Amino acid sequence: MNAPLRRVGVVVMVLFGLLFVNLNYVQALKADEYRNSDYNGRVQVAEYERKRGIIEAGGTPLATSKETSGDLKFLRTYPKGEVYAHVLGYKPVNLADTGIEKSENEFLAGTSDQLFADRLRDLFTGKQTAGGDVLLTLSPRAQEAAFKGLSDNRVGATKGAAVAIDPRTGAIQALVSMPSFDPNPLADHDTKQAQAAYDRLEADKDGPLKNRALSETFPPGSTMKVIVAAAALENGYNPHTRIPAGSSWLPPTAGQPIRNAAPSICPEDEVSLMSALTESCNTGFAQLGVKLGAEKIKEEARRFGFEDEELTVGRLNGDGHPVAASRTGDMLAPSGQDDPPSVAQSSIGQNNVRMTPLEGAMIAAAVANNGQQMRPYLVDRLLGPDRTTQYYKAAPRQLRQSVGADVARSLQEMMVSVVENGTGRNAQINGYRVGGKTGTAENGADRPEHGWFIGFAINDKGEPVSAVCVLLESAGTGGSAEAARISGAIMRAVIADRGGR
Repeated sequence: MNAPLRRVGVVVMVLFGLLFVNLNYVQALKADEYRNSDYNGRVQVAEYERKRGIIEAGGTPLATSKETSGDLKFLRTYPKGEVYAHVLGYKPVNLADTGIEKSENEFLAGTSDQLFADRLRDLFTGKQTAGGDVLLTLSPRAQEAAFKGLSDNRVGATKGAAVAIDPRTGAIQALVSMPSFDPNPLADHDTKQAQAAYDRLEADKDGPLKNRALSETFPPGSTMKVIVAAAALENGYNPHTRIPAGSSWLPPTAGQPIRNAAPSICPEDEVSLMSALTESCNTGFAQLGVKLGAEKIKEEARRFGFEDEELTVGRLNGDGHPVAASRTGDMLAPSGQDDPPSVAQSSIGQNNVRMTPLEGAMIAAAVANNGQQMRPYLVDRLLGPDRTTQYYKAAPRQLRQSVGADVARSLQEMMVSVVENGTGRNAQINGYRVGGKTGTAENGADRPEHGWFIGFAINDKGEPVSAVCVLLESAGTGGSAEAARISGAIMRAVIADRGGR
């Protein structure tokens, strides 16, 4: 009789031991996971008890919360819909949040350590103080101009991106990806409807949820010539140095010659470096790139931000949108030596060179800012619920020195020639010194080419006011000229927002 009882006792003790271990596992190790789970209804109700902070730009509310009569007390709304979607992201009930809503979630929700005093005060008042407000760097006029320019472009492109930056600070003035989406249905408290809205966007072949300005890379075409020109200037050339050109050129070991976009472009045996950039001379830059060599081109590209795998765009000292690394790609033969056809094609932005639209704007910004490339950012200030307490103010800082001031001024002169005398005339702005570079990038067999423009505007005091990049995917003929026109409109909007003419 004692033996069976002892066995039962041992089993009971083991079961109690396992129960004790499981309770400690749940309470100590898994508590945060269960507490923060999207499936925890009480957490969701508690999260929506506090009014979420506002996201705004230039005094314009972009993300707000309105009170409801449901279990979830506040509904997140986006008054401008598609215009700011890829910057703001969205704050759904069950789906993953994105954009500024994600990177500044704790401050907006009021759970940040910075807002501890507000939560402590709530214990005594019984109120639920709202979350903090996030003020962005965006220029509302420039953002609207970028969205309208992309949406109503004159070449029928359905996909693209636009980015504008203040060259002196790195503050992002506009950031648009096309096609866009309306984030409001994704924040619906009816989770089935929100999921259905997300599924429709995810299934769309044009990829409206993709942030093409930051997360996608594309062949940059002739905008890459700015980097090759910078490498030349850093290695003893000047804007008036003569370089080999011609109507076509066959790189050593290549099967196909490199030609210019039209027979009228640099048919001479030699042209100046400035003329080569102004006319967008493929044969000139292909030969120049091969002469400089792959390593000098790659190094120059790195100085402008290529290969940077750590860049984010949000706060200067915090998380934000991850930025895809721009790449110069392979330019070497299996032997480890330069492969002339690859170097030649890469020097005109083809082969496997890839660039984000943000990188394009950063290149133009560095040139305009006398070679200093500033770290890009979107969050300007964080304000407490009382709108008087400031918890964060962006302090612009240099990211890297891309080129020396003398080289930058030479590049400015050459890029201004592109806008005044060459392919970038559509970007001109009365009263401002505008420089830029167009780009037409092959996009695979039987597909229309991408159209690019990167550029900057400098006022009569010599101060850069904006640098911009516009990409029109698969735009075909006229795409780069249209990108230049849209770029000019964006920079004019920045100027207008600052009270300029």
